[in-house]
Amino acid sequence: MQTLIIAARNISRNFRRSLMTISAIAVGTMSLLLFGEFVSQIFVALETQNVTRSGHIALFRNGYYHFGAGNPAAYGIREYQSIIQLIRDDAVLKPLINVVTPTINLFGIAGNFDAEASKTFVGLGVIPADYNRMRRWDQHDLKLPSTASDKPFNEQDETHGFIGAGLANILGLCEPLKLGNCSGKQGGDQEALQSKPAQGRRDFSGLEEQAQPADAVPGKESTPRLDLLAATANGAPNVVNFHVDSAIMQGVKEYDDAFVIMNFNLAQQLLFGRGEKKAGSIVVQLHRTEDIPVARARLEKLVKEKGLDLETWELMELQPFYKQAVGMFKAIFSFISVVMAIIVLFTVVNTMSMSVLERTHEIGTLRAMGVKRNGIALQFLLEGMILGLVGATVGIMIGTIAGYVVNHAGLLWHPPGQAYPTPLVVLTTGTGQLLLGIWTGLGVMATVAAWIPARRAAKMKIVDALGHV
Repeated sequence: MQTLIIAARNISRNFRRSLMTISAIAVGTMSLLLFGEFVSQIFVALETQNVTRSGHIALFRNGYYHFGAGNPAAYGIREYQSIIQLIRDDAVLKPLINVVTPTINLFGIAGNFDAEASKTFVGLGVIPADYNRMRRWDQHDLKLPSTASDKPFNEQDETHGFIGAGLANILGLCEPLKLGNCSGKQGGDQEALQSKPAQGRRDFSGLEEQAQPADAVPGKESTPRLDLLAATANGAPNVVNFHVDSAIMQGVKEYDDAFVIMNFNLAQQLLFGRGEKKAGSIVVQLHRTEDIPVARARLEKLVKEKGLDLETWELMELQPFYKQAVGMFKAIFSFISVVMAIIVLFTVVNTMSMSVLERTHEIGTLRAMGVKRNGIALQFLLEGMILGLVGATVGIMIGTIAGYVVNHAGLLWHPPGQAYPTPLVVLTTGTGQLLLGIWTGLGVMATVAAWIPARRAAKMKIVDALGHV
């Protein structure tokens, strides 16, 4: 303790130099903390975005994940209702699960022949009530601002759903859907369209198995109608009526120009026709992301025990972009951490080297009085550690204040892959591990940096040190 007190007093002997060293460490700490909190915010935002879309775990029929996109009907899950009930009733999984629901992925052609326009689409069939509940998942309490994508899915009419804003533009639905970010032009060749008789415009109508004309269904005239065409499991063409409640921007143009989300029953009707109805996948959304390993292990055990032809995939595997983004920001944070560590290293080495040079005569005196080499080295190591810890503490305090200012400044930014601007904030809660890591890391680095001049001071010869002028 006495050595520590002496080390603290030695730091104050050249107050200006010590202050500059502490300030440099504090600025580095503040920068590292703010960027770390910003990266943490990106992580939880990306996690929330992907979990609300695709859940934490998905069960597919073996081979579907790699080959099912080419023929989703051939890789459907039979008796999916009993499998879902098995998962819901399991004693281990029940407290972990928020939603377990079937989904269908399919592709086909969407046509709006009132505008003489059609486009290939990628469709997702969901249970509306489950979809709405999944969208409300917010483990990290982000309370993101409401957007058009927060509009509830219609739970009353299975012919209603959403499409991408880009697809709405292509199919000439900007005016009916009151979209403000479209080209404003109607899709298709309007001159050719006006010359056609009205009865010849709906090219898919002859293929419909069960769909009714729009004017035959009460209440349908209030929303624009599309015809969705796809091939059934046996290869026959099939078409259904689809009424668009809203167009939602997807953030990625290729996806935005082809996205259709529809009722699960309508997707089954389109993909399987009058054949056996199946599910493309069973999605499991948990209350907490941390429970993925436990839940997946239990699901795989159930699949094995029941002899089911299923395989499980978790969040990082289902969303490659999420995994890549997390890896990229971790690499950036690691790079910045190394840069800050090098700055601290050279700053402390320079400060302690000057201190050793100025106190050469003092070192000789202490050695002559019987202080051992290790005692001299410890003295300078403690001084370096104090500089590092004081600078890191001040930096964390300033960084905390700066984080509060940033979060209340009302700044906006447009993250990659998102369709709408979001508040520019840093994550200031639940970052105790980050704070401890930065504080400890910089303290250790400052101590290591002090070891170089401390070692030189300990190796001085007593006679040379006493004779130093």
